[in-house]
Amino acid sequence: MTGNALVARLDSAGDVLLAGPAVRAVAQSSARVTMLVGPRGRAAAELLPGVDDIIEWQAPWVDFEHSPVTAESVHQLIKQVETLELDRALILTSFHQSPLPLALVLRMAAVPWIGAISEDYPGALLDLRHQVGGDPPEAERALSLATAAGYALPAGDRGRLEVRRPLPDVSTVTGDTPYIVVHPGAAVPARRMTVDRSRDLVRGLVAAGLRVLVTGTPGERDLTRDVAGDWATDLGGATDMFEMAAILAGARVLVAPNTGPAHLAAAVGTPVVSLFAPVVPPDRWAPYGVPHRLLGRANAPCAGTRARECPVPGHPCLDTVTTEEVLAAIEQLTAHPDVRTDGGGTP
Repeated sequence: MTGNALVARLDSAGDVLLAGPAVRAVAQSSARVTMLVGPRGRAAAELLPGVDDIIEWQAPWVDFEHSPVTAESVHQLIKQVETLELDRALILTSFHQSPLPLALVLRMAAVPWIGAISEDYPGALLDLRHQVGGDPPEAERALSLATAAGYALPAGDRGRLEVRRPLPDVSTVTGDTPYIVVHPGAAVPARRMTVDRSRDLVRGLVAAGLRVLVTGTPGERDLTRDVAGDWATDLGGATDMFEMAAILAGARVLVAPNTGPAHLAAAVGTPVVSLFAPVVPPDRWAPYGVPHRLLGRANAPCAGTRARECPVPGHPCLDTVTTEEVLAAIEQLTAHPDVRTDGGGTP
């Protein structure tokens, strides 16, 4: 199988990283792979092995901060896709999303073959309507579509998350002594501890003898400054995603909510203490392919709601996680040096 292929994943950085195994499978049998992503996923797409080109487009039916649907915006995307002379396209989505709006746009761009996972009847919009039973991890769900389309991973590829190598030298930022990373932020507020609880957690980890680096996006500088306080190193907004991957690769462990950096840690083989709010299912979204511990109150009233703002006073699913529980999880994950993996593989 040869030709030019497009792989679409239109939402967040973590979602794009989880698409990595599917992308590598498509790249194995394609002359060129273009990835279609939203603004929040572009930096992650630049890290993925197998991606030759990237088109960035904000899908009004996917992005949190969507712009209005306009004919001009859609026509612009159609023109970009037409120039690629595609032979095939795969549309990757989460279980609650429909691929059909994008499939319609791609048909308008004369893409001759389109595959996607779809619960809805697609009519002429899809050539492959793949369906997935059960509740598999998101990376496996996406890879199953590529497999159904006739693609296969290269020999020896275990289907884990990966990033391009080599990673940059970040020793001037991290220093030479062992450290852990705490990433307190998340794009969805319901999935992160409150600022006060995050600050207390970092203070407790430092008091226990750990050196802590606090990371965040440029938009999270106020958050990381408040959380790091006078105890930890504040790296909020100080790195791009490629540098962030290198920082995580050197960390003993990452402590983070269910957010993009947790998947980035998995892609560089770093264990994760996942502060996991149950608003989405952990079976789908837990760190994939690396040792990890899930902490959070799985039976909280918010479970399965996909809420963006916490609907329960006191944010009990995460703010009741104790510093002692986090320290115990860190000890479990770092007690043996061979717990580390390379490139997201299992130990």
